[in-house]
Amino acid sequence: MAYGNRPIDVVEPIVENRVIDYHDRVRWGPIISGLMVALSTQLVLSALGAAIGLSGLANSGAPRTNADEVGAGIGIWSIISLLISLFVGGWVTSRASGPMNRSTALLNGAILWATTLAIGSWLLASGVSGTFGVLASNAGEVFNQVQQGSVNVPNSAPNVDANQARGLAGNTAKVGWAFVFGSLLGLLASMIGASAGVRKHRTYQ
Repeated sequence: MAYGNRPIDVVEPIVENRVIDYHDRVRWGPIISGLMVALSTQLVLSALGAAIGLSGLANSGAPRTNADEVGAGIGIWSIISLLISLFVGGWVTSRASGPMNRSTALLNGAILWATTLAIGSWLLASGVSGTFGVLASNAGEVFNQVQQGSVNVPNSAPNVDANQARGLAGNTAKVGWAFVFGSLLGLLASMIGASAGVRKHRTYQ
């Protein structure tokens, strides 16, 4: 039997087309989107905490006695709201990006944290206007009024004695350490959120 005239069927191997990463690992569009979501979430959650705290203070029978507890509660809630907002912002950053590996998502989450920290510091230094700014300023005024009779911070250095200087230094150190640890926790929350929002690679046949 002759097989010379019969066509030969050639089976080509199936080649998978894999989605590759972006050439530039930093995606500013998604980072800005995550930044906007993080700042908005932070403002809403902070306003919610301040409103609840001030409402409890207004309805309490001893506002001066409860002022310290309410102030501490608002401070703790502000840290928690910051972590939540950075987590959500990191998640949005990854979801708004194309498929990427986890290390790239962590990098973009870290840049989101740094951008949020820089812009947040600038907003605090320049003064936040709008509804949240009015609420924050009124909250500070209320706490100053209910805490009348406490030791005021001296206005000039010559009036500061040794005990007051140690107290001021101790309070400043506490604020500094709180800022450091809060910032590191914020970085961790942003990177965890970015890692959780990674879009998986898909293969097509």
